[in-house]
Amino acid sequence: MADHERLQVPAFGATAVPTPIHARVSLSAWRNNLALLRCAAPQSKLLAVIKANAYGHGAVQAARALASADAFGVARLGEGVELRAAGVTQPAVLIEGVFCEASLALALRHRLDLVVHEPGQVAMLERASSAEPRVVWLKIDTGMSRLGFAAAEAAMAAVRLRKLSVVAEIRVMTHFAAADEPDSPLTLLQTQRFAAVASELAARVGTPVTGLANSAAILRWPQTHAGWVRAGIALYGSSPFADRSAAELGLEPVMTLSSRVIALRDLQPGDTVGYGAAWRAMRPSRIATVAAGYADGLPRHLPSGSPVLVEGRRAPLAGRVSMDMITVDVTGLPAVRVGSTVVLWGEGLPVDEVATAAGTISYELLCGVTRRVAFDYL
Repeated sequence: MADHERLQVPAFGATAVPTPIHARVSLSAWRNNLALLRCAAPQSKLLAVIKANAYGHGAVQAARALASADAFGVARLGEGVELRAAGVTQPAVLIEGVFCEASLALALRHRLDLVVHEPGQVAMLERASSAEPRVVWLKIDTGMSRLGFAAAEAAMAAVRLRKLSVVAEIRVMTHFAAADEPDSPLTLLQTQRFAAVASELAARVGTPVTGLANSAAILRWPQTHAGWVRAGIALYGSSPFADRSAAELGLEPVMTLSSRVIALRDLQPGDTVGYGAAWRAMRPSRIATVAAGYADGLPRHLPSGSPVLVEGRRAPLAGRVSMDMITVDVTGLPAVRVGSTVVLWGEGLPVDEVATAAGTISYELLCGVTRRVAFDYL
């Protein structure tokens, strides 16, 4: 789809009716971020992680915008089946693997590659009926302590997998726990542990293709760039680091969440706003009511003073986020009218900044956008 084309898609199948709140998704920003990450790891193939509905952006639309990626990563079987049903043919990897025989059969039928991280998954592949051989990623636990084979178990798992006709190729991966922390020794320790396992596997089953780096490691730890890298949050224009902004990294926001002012109120000193009367006017104030709330994906715990953009100018949240509305102090912004545009995050207001104000991370905000929001793909 060309950048100038505009496709409005209600999120998660909602009815296409007028709504004040929209998520504008920039296809060109997606492609810019992909190109930047490729430049950061030019010798590696790139797996674009589009799990969780592409971090709330729309998985099928992400796959089409990021069609030049070498493969896609999804967490759950349903996410992979959705891509295939939409006609996406690129390699797609089930990052969590499968959990039962029926799921394995469905994954093989839809030509999905598999991550294998525990012995039961190896056993399922050993019992699998004949199917088109698939790539299997053997996951090694090097310090995340979540999924993956211990170093001492990896070689035996690889030997078992090598014997199977359903396995076309064994690749090896791990996942970093602290690549976003420049002073943590854990990333280098995990890299060393992984290298030791890869060396043993080379002696047992042949030199495997490897993949370690997530978004943070792609941008900060070049020594981890192996055969593959896995790009997640950076693809969406959010920084994986607390100490460097997305703009400093050259990343562009993909989603801009915006709504409209639906009412204005002039208050006197002492007047309160919203549930619990949590905000009190200390001066003559003008309050704008905006059609956006926690039913749309704004965190209910976003505190007073958190920024929004009203007609391109910053203004602070005033009072609690409610289900359908927020209130914003627009005192001193005389241009604000009913119908004025309010940016909740995105272009001009980094989602990372809003996430920090909410005491969370950008991933949660982006994944939390709900079905009431209309999506415009530009």
